[in-house]
Amino acid sequence: MKHTYLFALFAFAYCLSMQAQTSIANAPVGFDIEKTDISKGHIDTITYKSETVGNKRKALIYTPPHFSIHKEYPVLYLLHGIGGDEKEWLNNGHPEIILDNLYAKNKIEPMIVVFPNGRAMKDDRAVGDIMAPDKVQAFATFEKDLLKDLIPYVEKKYPVIKKRESRAIAGLSMGGGQSLNFGLGNLDKFAWIGGFSSAPNTKAPEILIPNVEEAKKQIKLLWISCGDNDNLMFFSKRTHDYLEKHQIPHIFHVGPGVHDFKVWKNDLYLFSQLIFK
Repeated sequence: MKHTYLFALFAFAYCLSMQAQTSIANAPVGFDIEKTDISKGHIDTITYKSETVGNKRKALIYTPPHFSIHKEYPVLYLLHGIGGDEKEWLNNGHPEIILDNLYAKNKIEPMIVVFPNGRAMKDDRAVGDIMAPDKVQAFATFEKDLLKDLIPYVEKKYPVIKKRESRAIAGLSMGGGQSLNFGLGNLDKFAWIGGFSSAPNTKAPEILIPNVEEAKKQIKLLWISCGDNDNLMFFSKRTHDYLEKHQIPHIFHVGPGVHDFKVWKNDLYLFSQLIFK
């Protein structure tokens, strides 16, 4: 009954999303606390050849509890911020705990989650001047690496559904901007898109969505969220305003908080329950 109520609440919020900020309940206390009596997913490090960058690159991959090579899964590509790498989510947000807990309550669809390094350059470490022009450019270059190198690798090595309706992309801060840029810019590849506290790399909304009618037809879920005291609210708000003006269905969720993992963990908790439905 509780699961049915939550799903109904999300569905209702989605229907209202063109009118104003949605009023989705935030994650309950304990959603990110590890439970010892439940089945667990598994995290591995993968190494793939990047023709885009010209070397081998690493990513993390989460497979859900009771993962089977005899079943095909949808995939969520979950991106980090400008100061992070493929381990940022794991080290600071522990998404595996959030997802394991949701699976234990049968609240999300079984999915594979990939945590890439979104800084597509030979030395992709988050060291030195992270705002250097070449490092900032590398976040834009990652679009090609993602589409041409990483996704084909994942779809070759793992039992995944190779359709746009079975791919989602979301991220925090710089990764939120990437997710909106790459997701909305490649609606033939992604149907579920989420920007968490998206950063200034987010393209202007009229560039993100030049064809309003096509976007309405193709997007399964467009999630925009930000903390109410986040200094980067402007970028999420202008995107929401454009979507609302053109009556493009979306969810605009403003929760309490600033630019940190308390907000982003809550975003993952909410967003993951909506995708692949």
